[in-house]
Amino acid sequence: MLYDHVSYAVTGGIATITIERPDVYNAFTRQTVLELNDAARTAEADDDVYAVILTGAGKGFCSGADTTAMPDWDDQTPEEYGAFLWIIQQFVWRLRQMATPSIAAVNGPAIGAGCDFALACDLRVVGETGIMREGFVNVGLVPGDGGAWLLPRLVGESKAREYLLTGRDIEPADAVDIGLAVERADDPLAAAGDLAAEIRDKPATAVQHTNRLVDPERSFDEYCREAAAFQWECVIDDEHAEAVAAFNEGREPSYDRPSE
Repeated sequence: MLYDHVSYAVTGGIATITIERPDVYNAFTRQTVLELNDAARTAEADDDVYAVILTGAGKGFCSGADTTAMPDWDDQTPEEYGAFLWIIQQFVWRLRQMATPSIAAVNGPAIGAGCDFALACDLRVVGETGIMREGFVNVGLVPGDGGAWLLPRLVGESKAREYLLTGRDIEPADAVDIGLAVERADDPLAAAGDLAAEIRDKPATAVQHTNRLVDPERSFDEYCREAAAFQWECVIDDEHAEAVAAFNEGREPSYDRPSE
């Protein structure tokens, strides 16, 4: 795919979406977010994509909105501002609702909406400089992109309020300690790639349906009904049959996956 602010590449069944504005630590404009939405839609629609990695070029993940490219909001209406914010919210929503697992490779600062992009992914790997900061309160704003909804569900209400109300950095070591990140790595993109490959090599229907079932908003009754429907789809899936046969025969299963 050809974009101006984003790159999109698929290798071995893993799609990597990279924000390509390293000179501003990958701060985004309206165009950037439109391209991110399109790239996420493309990955989601591709049956040969089994995991998605989101990262940033250079030394940053995403430093939030590029304030030098924002319009003068004094000349805008609330509806115009809401329409701009909705584009950002749509990308967060798209990451959240994708059945295909997504991994944020937080290679550098993830600030404001950039932090929310990382939080919206299913998993996070952080580098040594991969701090995350909601930070909206520091500039007199609220987390309009999803942070105050996402963070409590990931780390608990009390810890989330601490970071949201103070605008403090979530340091890489702390992100792992509180369960926000699965790993701290010298090369977070490589580590995210290893994790994505591990997920890719599992039965795809089971992975996607399991990912859909992780929903703290669903009641247990709703969960059980949906799990029964998903389980039936897995039971009749060819990869389930191959997994069982491989287990019984003491060998590694063989699934049809794109070559590296």
